[in-house]
Amino acid sequence: MRSPRSLLIIVAWIPAALFLDTWVPAGGQWLLGVLTTGLLVWLTGLQPVVVRWQVGIVVVFATVIELVFSGWLGVYEYRLGAVPAYVPAGHGLVYLAALDFGQWGWAQRHTRWIVRATVVVVIAVALYALAGTRQDALGAFWALCLLGFLRWGRAPLLFVGAFWVVSWLEVLGTRWGVWTWQEYDTILGWVPMGNPPSVAAGGYGWFDLVAVACAGWLAGRLQPWMSRGRTTSWSSPLVVSADVPDRTGSPDQPVILPPASRTTGTSAAMSQRFSSGSGAMSTQPSATITCDQKSP
Repeated sequence: MRSPRSLLIIVAWIPAALFLDTWVPAGGQWLLGVLTTGLLVWLTGLQPVVVRWQVGIVVVFATVIELVFSGWLGVYEYRLGAVPAYVPAGHGLVYLAALDFGQWGWAQRHTRWIVRATVVVVIAVALYALAGTRQDALGAFWALCLLGFLRWGRAPLLFVGAFWVVSWLEVLGTRWGVWTWQEYDTILGWVPMGNPPSVAAGGYGWFDLVAVACAGWLAGRLQPWMSRGRTTSWSSPLVVSADVPDRTGSPDQPVILPPASRTTGTSAAMSQRFSSGSGAMSTQPSATITCDQKSP
């Protein structure tokens, strides 16, 4: 059973990055983006291929949602207006943290009561926010989504991990003013929202659902094609050619035959001992002379 190393690293990185974002300018956000992306690449590189595809799907899907609902519709606004550079990779880190929680040995041994406890907390938090001053209807709707994921999803611990990690992220981000949710949705203006919505993980759960559902399909179809692309240069036999000067005749310098052999046409070299007309014989080595010895 594995330990939640990635989970612990990401849970520690979230407050560090958000705290730095409370005072850095736009250039500092780009630096945070580079660091967060580097962390995501490192942690993702330790995962199987299908998990890498899942992380990629989450990053792409979540980035599109961010640009639409924050950058265009303004449902929530970031401190400096534009979507910070670290946000796309941050979504990938949130998914990795939730996935690591689901693969944690302790969590797998206690899956039933962890899921039940999370259901109780989700219902209590949603009802409390719904009865509050902002009447958080969006949070209540997302709570229903999350309960559905926990009931019928193929990986309930993944959604449990998403609930706790996203709640940690949203509370810190809104309390420190990194982003702010509007009181009502900006599409119709009818749906009241909390700051943050009480069960924002219900919205993140759709990212996880899409990743789990599509990663296997994409990996099965695109990974072989990508592998063939990387090995195309090795698919043909290696042919080495060189321009050899067309020269015939005698060599520039005389060739000195070795003293212990002679050549006869195209035949191999022959020992001087067995050559016709050769009178030179090798001296018998002294090591081969036998001596009379008594038996012990």
